[in-house]
Amino acid sequence: MRNFQLMHPADQLVTIMQRIYQYGMTTTSGGNLSILDDNGDIWITPSGIDKGSLTRKDMIRVKPSGEMDGIHAPSVELPFHEQIYQKRPDIRAIIHAHPPALIAFSIVRRIPNTRLTPSSFFTCGKIGMAKYAIPGSQELGRNIAEKFEEGCDIVILENHGVVVGSRDLFQAFMAFETLDFTARLEIEAQKLSRPRELTDRQLDLSKHKQSVVMDEFIPQTFSSEERDARKKMCEFIHRAYDQSLFTSTQGTFSQRLEDDSFLITPYGVDRKYLDISDIVRINNNWKESGKHPSRSVKLHQAVYQRHPQINSVIIAHPPNIMAFAITDKEFETRIIPESYIQLRNVKKVPFGSSFMQPEMTAESFSADTPILIVENDCLIVTGSSLLEAYDRLEVAEYSAKAILSARTLGDLAAISNEEIQDIEAAFNLK
Repeated sequence: MRNFQLMHPADQLVTIMQRIYQYGMTTTSGGNLSILDDNGDIWITPSGIDKGSLTRKDMIRVKPSGEMDGIHAPSVELPFHEQIYQKRPDIRAIIHAHPPALIAFSIVRRIPNTRLTPSSFFTCGKIGMAKYAIPGSQELGRNIAEKFEEGCDIVILENHGVVVGSRDLFQAFMAFETLDFTARLEIEAQKLSRPRELTDRQLDLSKHKQSVVMDEFIPQTFSSEERDARKKMCEFIHRAYDQSLFTSTQGTFSQRLEDDSFLITPYGVDRKYLDISDIVRINNNWKESGKHPSRSVKLHQAVYQRHPQINSVIIAHPPNIMAFAITDKEFETRIIPESYIQLRNVKKVPFGSSFMQPEMTAESFSADTPILIVENDCLIVTGSSLLEAYDRLEVAEYSAKAILSARTLGDLAAISNEEIQDIEAAFNLK
């Protein structure tokens, strides 16, 4: 799956449609994808065929002459795919789907605010909104293509859905997935208070965040401990993606080894397909040869140097807990005993702390503060093991979801100080 660009267009369409359908971003009958092949052929998904069970034989090839090869009729939305390719020669793949969060924006005719996190801003690019027209009509095609001709890479359709175009299907999917995350994040944050935007300076700082320069070494041996850690990291990373705690390119795991080296996820590799060979080993200030570790590697290194009891660090961006990162509301852990026992006191640190002041950020962790929320950026979770860190990540996200849901029911009643003292005594938390 790493050689995505070497896959046949029909197989690419099947792979990405399966991801879109599996993660609830389209329905059995909704959505369509296409790829413009190098010879001018358009490969497109069929009309009226179950999106949850597509195979390569279901895909249709539309030749430049208009002749079609396939056992089904092409998507009724073929006209707007054709018009976008005509208007934007740089676009070679298109995604159209109806994820609920983006439908919510389309029916109030608003564009999600991508200035809430750096990833959203830089991944999604310019977004426009196309006027409503009948699905499959030439008029709708013109409305959408005009917005792409203006320089938009994503277009929200009034009372319909979203269209994303890019240089290849995976890049289109990454932007589509990121915008869906952004929409869900903004919706959840609105339950707390007005979301806080990143300033131009903050976005500029993030844009110019450099990859860490490290000397390289070629591993001569791989201990059984390291082999096991690589396997478990990949299993948890795939689980995090499936649970929407990560996106395809956002989210970092690291794991300390007995010799005080550590393993960390790579930069820019699709989390869904990440393999044990992609994981990067760090020895002191040396990285495994030929690999690019997460750009947060210095923060992980600083945490391990200062906290011998911490053996795993996770950086994630789940939408419910991130609602607290983009608003001025504090995250309350005293809602149920499990939340307080696992999370203790979650603190916020300013945007940029994780990459501008990694040593200072590392100092903020303690037994009483195993988790930090970085404003408009991420959640940083630590643990004595990978399992403990992952459990805390889940508990934090599910607790945040419960708090956001509770706000529609009434005022939150936190566990009292006296009850907290009883919990601390019962579970030896002091």
